Amino acid sequence: MEDNIKLVTTNIFGLRAIIEAIESGSTLNKIYLQKELRGSLFYELNKLIKEKGITTSLVPIEKLNRLSKNGNHQGAVAQISPIEFHDLEELIEQTLENSKVPLFLLLDQLSDVRNFGAIIRTAECTGVNGIIIQKDGSAPVNAETIKTSAGAAFKIPICKVDHIKDALYILQAAEIKTVAATEKTEDSIYDINMNQPIAIVMGSEQRGVNPSILKMVDYKAKLPLLGEIASLNVSVACGAFLYETVRQRITTVKN
Repeated sequence: MEDNIKLVTTNIFGLRAIIEAIESGSTLNKIYLQKELRGSLFYELNKLIKEKGITTSLVPIEKLNRLSKNGNHQGAVAQISPIEFHDLEELIEQTLENSKVPLFLLLDQLSDVRNFGAIIRTAECTGVNGIIIQKDGSAPVNAETIKTSAGAAFKIPICKVDHIKDALYILQAAEIKTVAATEKTEDSIYDINMNQPIAIVMGSEQRGVNPSILKMVDYKAKLPLLGEIASLNVSVACGAFLYETVRQRITTVKN
């Protein structure tokens, strides 16, 4: 199926074009700005960036030349998101109305797009009601993400929040339990009751789940590691957590 997903990256460039894209309501993954850029159009764009909370990165002109294929970028290139993001509170409300046992997935600053795509694919296959990511520091939903997800990114709601902590507060207020995947615990995922409204938190490739997040969650759980390597790839670990959730829920239904 992955081979049938056409890999297309959509960039727009030029200060005025990006301003108009934002004002028209287009969802932008990220804006790349030339270092030390100045001028009235830049200040107008920068104001919109702050108002909308769009992720930006200051880069040398050489990168902008590559992204725009040496077009007249005027010091700015933006990546258009191929999907529309959902409002988290609305999604939770809809899910509680329509699902007996909600299941959410929070990704705490996962940075690799291929891991992200693989996780989206597994999440869609395991009935996850929504994926939550942080606006800053997270892998974007771009063409590579879409391809690796085998198109699942078009089928599962994805929400962006200012901080994962914000999402935890909202989920817990809705009486949805939270469980973080971490080796910093003695509790196994197999000992956690996953047959209840729950949200699984997966950490980044480098540092795992942020310590401040670990302090907030209802449960911490790990997978048994019987070899010499100390950790699993995050997309593999996420798959194990999700399918243990499926196993528990199917077993309960059969009984």
